[in-house]
Amino acid sequence: MKIVVIGGTGLIGSKLVAKLRQLGHEAVAASPKSGVNAVTGEGLAAALAGADVVVDVANAPSWEPAAVLEFFERSSKNLVAAEAAAAVKHHVALSIVGTERSPDNAYFRAKLAQETIIKAASIPYSIVRATQFFEFLGAIAEMGATDGKIVVPSAMFQPIAADDVAARLAEVATARPLNGTIDIAGPEKAPFNEFIARRLKASGDARPVVGDPKAPYYGGLIDDKSLNPLADARLGATPLATWLASL
Repeated sequence: MKIVVIGGTGLIGSKLVAKLRQLGHEAVAASPKSGVNAVTGEGLAAALAGADVVVDVANAPSWEPAAVLEFFERSSKNLVAAEAAAAVKHHVALSIVGTERSPDNAYFRAKLAQETIIKAASIPYSIVRATQFFEFLGAIAEMGATDGKIVVPSAMFQPIAADDVAARLAEVATARPLNGTIDIAGPEKAPFNEFIARRLKASGDARPVVGDPKAPYYGGLIDDKSLNPLADARLGATPLATWLASL
């Protein structure tokens, strides 16, 4: 199949393109770097010509509330219109577990808007909601840096390796459309601060990590249900220890 990956040069996109090519598919990495811009529509028609599947893993360049909402709304509307014109058979989108459970998080609100557009379109679709990635633990820690320590939420957390996300997306993209949503998560669940502490220790960072139930996560408070699947989820194969050993 010809599978176009929107955001195909990013963290997940590059891994997904490589995986799809290993499986024998014609995987096209589409991004502004390659002249394909889903927000403006530039290059979309040419990129999608002859495509069987489109996988959208693009990330917004700005997380400012108005900008991130505009990014996902405009790019999604342009994509489903271009897919209809090109007779694309399957739209796959990467979203986030719990998008509807964190109304104070502007990024989550924007991803929920993206999901709504996809569901309302005529293209058969699959939405894959993932928990946060191991690769982002360091950046998340820095958001809680204060007075020589790291203060982060103590709610339960179940992050996943980017390689496992790409592998699951490849499976979904090459199968029949779900016309629904699945959750994927890492194989381990523990308090948020424990994951952050392990990440910092692995990098030689001696700052203490404090779990605080009132510490915000991207502007909003979270609880044990906010970032984790509430029902059955497909779990990744990579535990944190294995991922940390690869750094």
